[in-house]
Amino acid sequence: MQYISQIAFLVVVAVATYFLYKRITQIRKNILLGKAAGRNDNQPDRWKTMLLVAFGQKKMFKRPLPAFLHLLVYVGFLVINLEVLEFVIDGIAGTHRIFAPFLGDFYTVLINVFEFLAIGVLLSCVIFLIRRNVLGVKRFKGSEMKKWPTLDANLILVTEIVLMFAILTMNATDMLIQGQDEHYAQTGTFFFSQFLMPLFEGLSVSTLILVERFAWWFHIVGILGFAVYVTYSKHLHIALAFPNTWYSNLKPKGEMENMAAITNEVKMMLGMPVENAEEPPAEIGRFGAKDVNDLSWVNIMNAYSCTECGRCTSQCPANITGKKLSPRKIMMDTRDRAEEVGASIAAGGKGLEDGKSLLGDYITKEEINACTSCNACVEACPVNIDPLSIILQMRRYVAMEESGSPASWNSMFQNVETSFAPWKFAPTDRFKWADELNKESN
Repeated sequence: MQYISQIAFLVVVAVATYFLYKRITQIRKNILLGKAAGRNDNQPDRWKTMLLVAFGQKKMFKRPLPAFLHLLVYVGFLVINLEVLEFVIDGIAGTHRIFAPFLGDFYTVLINVFEFLAIGVLLSCVIFLIRRNVLGVKRFKGSEMKKWPTLDANLILVTEIVLMFAILTMNATDMLIQGQDEHYAQTGTFFFSQFLMPLFEGLSVSTLILVERFAWWFHIVGILGFAVYVTYSKHLHIALAFPNTWYSNLKPKGEMENMAAITNEVKMMLGMPVENAEEPPAEIGRFGAKDVNDLSWVNIMNAYSCTECGRCTSQCPANITGKKLSPRKIMMDTRDRAEEVGASIAAGGKGLEDGKSLLGDYITKEEINACTSCNACVEACPVNIDPLSIILQMRRYVAMEESGSPASWNSMFQNVETSFAPWKFAPTDRFKWADELNKESN
């Protein structure tokens, strides 16, 4: 009988690990629906970007209040989970607070630090709930933020609050049991959980042990369940923020990606030298992007890394002026389409041949045509997501595959092709305005 708890713990961990592995494997397959992308250059800069942006939360602090609250949750998440190591050892070995006898008074200090962070996480989550549901911060609203996205955010916040209460309840009942059961080592007083002790005073030792064990199991099962749930949630950015910032686009913000095969074709037509001219020209499958398989895997990873915070949309000039474009929706739609295709393939379905596509069924031409290519969304994103890259690739498809760009754009394209400028006059007339200005000044 004494091993039942340990066996149950191992079963719970094994089940959670299985579902977590299965889900991570599926996400990886979904991301790899995209094309290859070379993003391993400039490794010192990539390490620096990841450390500053993902680990250091650099871009979060453009908005100090939410940044501070997020920092409390972030640090709490990292530090409090160190206690999970003790949970795991206790669960496997059948012990209780195995580190307490070895660390002595320092153990009490550590738990007090954990409790301080737990209170910080709890208060931050309460404030986040108020901001989302009472104050109605504008950037948390939008056509794409109905139903599941709103519920998802609230579920995560409520879950974190409940898990923090579980820690405090466990510690409070533990202190009451100490001295009454030899299995419970003396740990000293825990500052915050001691205020919950009056709620449990008067209970029998057996009832206190039941409450303490329930809180312990609730916390560890909650953490494991949370880990699995996160892979279906926008909070996957907890893990993906690090690789996402590593694979950031380090080129200048205004530089757009050319199609190398097209660039070489143009150079050959103009008699310009071409790199690797002796090699056979690369086969061009499609100009631009119509579906997720036309995007790069980095684009799809960007979509899975999206926090749905709305900073990109709140900075988008097109959205601010009432246009339909929302960069956040672009990323959410890309993720949803990758999920749909991946699930279909996993089930032996039609996959990409289901008669749908990212452009048209998820994202409209009206949305992508509203983009001004200003990079405000890229600059605003806390984890360096690049919605503009997806928009430009879809616009390239519309222009080059469908010839479906607006008439005014087609006129501009023709002028650039023939006159080397957006305006319809000969290149030799380009500086006439300067000659006329000189005549007037003389």
